[in-house]
Amino acid sequence: MALLRVAGLTVRYGALTALADMSWQVEAGEILGIIGPNGAGKSSCFAAVTHAVRRDGAVWLADENVTSLPTHVVARRGLRRTFQQNAFFGELTLLENAMAAMLREHSTSLLRSIALPWQERAARRRAEGAAAELLTSFGIGPDDHGKRPGDIAYGTQRLLSVVLAYGAGARALLIDEPAAGTGGTDMQRLADLLVELRRRGVAVVVIEHHMDLIMAIADRIVVIDQGRKLAEGTPAEVQRNAAVLEAYLGRAA
Repeated sequence: MALLRVAGLTVRYGALTALADMSWQVEAGEILGIIGPNGAGKSSCFAAVTHAVRRDGAVWLADENVTSLPTHVVARRGLRRTFQQNAFFGELTLLENAMAAMLREHSTSLLRSIALPWQERAARRRAEGAAAELLTSFGIGPDDHGKRPGDIAYGTQRLLSVVLAYGAGARALLIDEPAAGTGGTDMQRLADLLVELRRRGVAVVVIEHHMDLIMAIADRIVVIDQGRKLAEGTPAEVQRNAAVLEAYLGRAA
């Protein structure tokens, strides 16, 4: 059974149809790439999946229909996303950002914090340990944990945004152009992170313009053009598809 499945997603902004009858699915431990020209409807697709915009269609997370659930509830169920711009608390350290991302799993109630302060201190130590392990396990080493996001390299900031979205363990993670502005070693670190998410059993969906990256790591690819699904298949199948070559890959050549 697919861990995340969407069917018939349609998004309209007035007279403009940004997304039309979009359907795809992704299994646990699989990377699905979504590609297409600028303005094709890729980000609208992510917004529709997470119920951040008004849309028609349906979304299932495992065997649960989450179509009508608000965005924050869907996130608590384990369906989360990143954005094209980095998203973190700029005044907090990386470790504190990671602790905030895992807050629900390690926080104590206000009453317990007042009546049993030693339990609050113990919970904070556990949260710090879990946050440090989260960052380190995805390639952000201890030397950076005490820094603020603005004080680390841009490539590490891109990694951090993905790690924070994953938090204590997303089940399905939608990642919007993670390689934007990166290259070389930073892109390889990002590729390693995405592969690690797949190894952990996350259903990963990636919007990406860097064709070398997406063709190397994706198990399957969905191509969107003018709000509609143009093609779907393995990277090799997509690269051979004449309609794709004309609509997207050929334009970029």
